[in-house]
Amino acid sequence: QVQLVESGGGLVQAGGSLRLSCAASGRTFSTYAMGWFRQAPGKEREFVAAVVWRGDNTYYADSVKGRFTISRDNAKNTMYLQMNSLKPEDTAVYYCAGTVRRIRPTGYEYDYWGQGTQVTVSS
Repeated sequence: QVQLVESGGGLVQAGGSLRLSCAASGRTFSTYAMGWFRQAPGKEREFVAAVVWRGDNTYYADSVKGRFTISRDNAKNTMYLQMNSLKPEDTAVYYCAGTVRRIRPTGYEYDYWGQGTQVTVSS
């Protein structure tokens, strides 16, 4: 089993920045990929970004390309999401997810999910 804990959410003004962290514990040595998803009130959960754990492949939703950067620290078993130029429409609960299977990193078939961290962007 793998446990995921997100942190770093909060309230920020439009144009500001936040960095989210996702700390993984447990059987992390078999991780294939990790991703960030978000869910705004009244909307379905959507893909934000993903990274393959061993390699340099990263993936982004069109809505965040050029503003968000995903990264990971293998030694710390931690994934990050640097969010710049935040917009009110980025307001959502952000979830990190992980998988040990070779799934499509932009899909939703992740094995493990965190509890989420709230990001609120004021206009």
